[in-house]
Amino acid sequence: MPIARSASPARGEPVLTATEPVAAPAAESDIAADEPQPAPGATPPRTPLIARAAAELVGTAALVAIVVGSGIQATKLTQDVALQLLANSTATVFGLGVLIALLGPVSGAHFNPAVTLAEWWTARRGGAGVTARELAVYVPSQIAGAIAGAILADAMFGEPLVKWSTHDRSAGNLLLGEVVATAGLILLIFGLARTDRLRFAPVAVASYIGAAYWFTSSTSFANPAVTIGRAFTDTFAGIAPASVPAFVGVQLVGAVVGLALVAVIFMRGKADSGTSTA
Repeated sequence: MPIARSASPARGEPVLTATEPVAAPAAESDIAADEPQPAPGATPPRTPLIARAAAELVGTAALVAIVVGSGIQATKLTQDVALQLLANSTATVFGLGVLIALLGPVSGAHFNPAVTLAEWWTARRGGAGVTARELAVYVPSQIAGAIAGAILADAMFGEPLVKWSTHDRSAGNLLLGEVVATAGLILLIFGLARTDRLRFAPVAVASYIGAAYWFTSSTSFANPAVTIGRAFTDTFAGIAPASVPAFVGVQLVGAVVGLALVAVIFMRGKADSGTSTA
């Protein structure tokens, strides 16, 4: 933001008044117009990859710490499972919205290998998105962050730092819920990108995840990294390691379904040749 100077100009120095507009150099304007715009995942140009990796690691760790920590807190405060889920989902909604708003300008705030993979696939098909090199950095950062977040939450509440979850989630209806949850998430994110409304992502994505806690049978993990991280804690939000491969597999299926829905629903129209659009 430009700051006005209050000091008097030196003798002989021209004074600019409010009635004398300053024209921006033509070359500078042309460069600004030609600069690449952020990709659908909102990854800004010229951000160092190490900074983006750090944002993905810290953001995913914070997300899992919020999910696991609020689950532990809820079980300490009440034995009512509905209230436990309400507390868990509410904390996740607010926490996720804040994390997207904070770290979105740095890395795009994926915090989710399914989102990163979907963006990489979009880039391969000619759209904007992460490169294969960025994909290879983002996904391990997200997984490492998820594991660290689960351990951190356990540490804050005096739980064993690493204790494999015994919460079995292998039923077929739960796997269907994960397909639906992940497909909806991908549809939302890339639908916002197609319609140039990613500025609403912090509210829209957090709201969707909060709703999906309740309308899906699986309580909407919708995230392979978070799924892996939650296997490290035997608390309310945990998932048994034996259930993880199936959950991750159907989440990837959901990502494919979501991208297919984006392609159909947000299909780009083609102007008829020789027809005036005026």
